[in-house]
Amino acid sequence: MVHFVGAGSGAVDLITVRGARLLGEADVVIYAGSLVNPELLSYTREGCEIYDSAKMTLEQVIGVIKEAEKDNKMTVRLHTGDSSIYGAVREQFDELQKLGIAYDVCPGVSSFCGAAASLKTEYTLPDVSQSVIITRAAGRTPVPERESIRSLAAHQSTMVLFLSTSLTKQLQDELMAGGYQEDTPAAVVYKATWPEEKIFRCTVGTLHKTVTENALTKTSLIIVGNCMGDKYLRSMLYHPGFSTEFREASE
Repeated sequence: MVHFVGAGSGAVDLITVRGARLLGEADVVIYAGSLVNPELLSYTREGCEIYDSAKMTLEQVIGVIKEAEKDNKMTVRLHTGDSSIYGAVREQFDELQKLGIAYDVCPGVSSFCGAAASLKTEYTLPDVSQSVIITRAAGRTPVPERESIRSLAAHQSTMVLFLSTSLTKQLQDELMAGGYQEDTPAAVVYKATWPEEKIFRCTVGTLHKTVTENALTKTSLIIVGNCMGDKYLRSMLYHPGFSTEFREASE
């Protein structure tokens, strides 16, 4: 059996209870060493075989799993954050299905949730933004034209950008060309929830300068949107004049 486990956003104690239990039961752990906090390996038991997938190809990962299955061993494939976001898991699922190897998925806390917690920000504010766009700038991995930063920026919703800190000059230009004003709040969160976390608040117009002056490259998230501003409407859910299934409106 193979368990795909979301490691969480970085802090060792932000893995799920289920994920920690599976790590403790695993005979084999294949973890994304370039992204996953290595301290999470402290959950593994003595004698567990550990592989760093940063140094492996897909074929090598599947090869390790096949050998583990021959010996009736349980494998945990440990991915950063939640594996459903830029996790490159679909190709692994498909290979395991071809081989008839059973697998399941344990969700994790994505870094975009960890970044919101660190920023003390609510991404969806009434009258500001009711949508969150999770995307990336086009680099070595292309992005469909219909999902270009410029076209997505036209929505003026909250935008969370993964894997984009090396492309901020182009990103900044595209955000403004798409409709974000130069003074739209932005933030760069380096290693959200890790002990070495750093937060840099800026605007769309100063995004590139902020990233370059602070030498931010990998493991940083960029958040853009007026959800980090000061203006919003109060939620009707807790308004005394709003009736719900559980409470009558008061005068």
